[in-house]
Order: sequence, then C-alpha cells, then structure tokens
Amino acid sequence: MQHIEPYYQWRHLYMSEEDPLSPFYGREYSEFEFSQTIYNYYIHPQWDDFGSNTLYLKILFADYEEGYAIIELLGEWNDAINNDIMMLKREIIDLLINEGIYKYILIAENVLNFHSSDDSYYEEWNEDISDEGGWIVMLGLPGHLYQEMRQAGIHRYIFFQEYDEWRTHQPQMVFQKVEEQLLKRIG
Repeated sequence: MQHIEPYYQWRHLYMSEEDPLSPFYGREYSEFEFSQTIYNYYIHPQWDDFGSNTLYLKILFADYEEGYAIIELLGEWNDAINNDIMMLKREIIDLLINEGIYKYILIAENVLNFHSSDDSYYEEWNEDISDEGGWIVMLGLPGHLYQEMRQAGIHRYIFFQEYDEWRTHQPQMVFQKVEEQLLKRIG
C-alpha cells in the first residue's frame, strides 16, 4: 500500500497544504517517513488523515469560485465500526461547505472495502448542499463496492459514474465532464 500515492499531476495547480481555506492548510509532509497505516500496512505519507483508522484522502483540487472539490480516497470505508462518513462529514466536508464548496467529485478507485451503517450522514451532506445546486459524484468505485453502497441506500445521495480517463484531463475538464454527465442523467 505504501506505493499507492495520491494523484500528483495537478500539484502545480493546487496543493491543499498551501490553500488557506483547506482543512489541511499548513500541513507538512515527509517523502521518506512512513508513519500512517491501514491494518498494519504503511501507506504513502502524502495521504491526509482526517480521523479514520482505515480511510485516508487527498484533496486533489478545489475551486472556490466554481464551488467544487475533487477528493481522492484510499483504504477501507467503514461506517459500521469507525463511522467514517461522520468523520469525513464533520472534519472535512463541513469545513469545505463553509467555504462555498457544494459539488464533490470523490475518486474511489483505491477504496478496497465498504461496511455500511445507517445513511443519516449521507442524507445530511446531501441536504447541506442541495439548496445550492450541489451534488456528490463518486468515480471509479469497484463493482462489488458499488453493489454494497446501493444495497445500503447510498445511491439516493451520491451519484456513481464511470470516468476512467480523468487522469488525462485538467481538473476543470474533469469537473465539466462529470457535471455534464450528471445533468444528462437527472435532466
């Protein structure tokens, strides 16, 4: 797992540790000291900890004028034991909403497992952003996890899309393509 790095090709455009509106502003990273783990497996030190023992993230891009953020995830999404959605909502999303971010692209290619609980925090997140025309889209979620999230009712609050070539585009293009596809689905 230590070889899985957050996507870094947009770092010349945005770094959350240099963004004064980011929850990770001022954070310093080591390229060589591996200290964070998921089930005793070290992960790359560029991933950001938000309080979960099993799920980490990286804000790859945030555009406060357009009101969106692209967030990459790594690990096990465990709402049953760790209540990861509550920590994500309280420690990251609430702060971003306060800064005007209402549209979220979650890249979930490196989410390995999902364990559900109730859907109240997903519902709350959706309610917090819907009046502003906001939405949550998850990209690249492995098929078996998609089925588990649907069974848990998460699809009522998060849209799931396929968009494998997101890495070949700049963040603004990723946002435009995701929003276009979403508007076609709901329109």
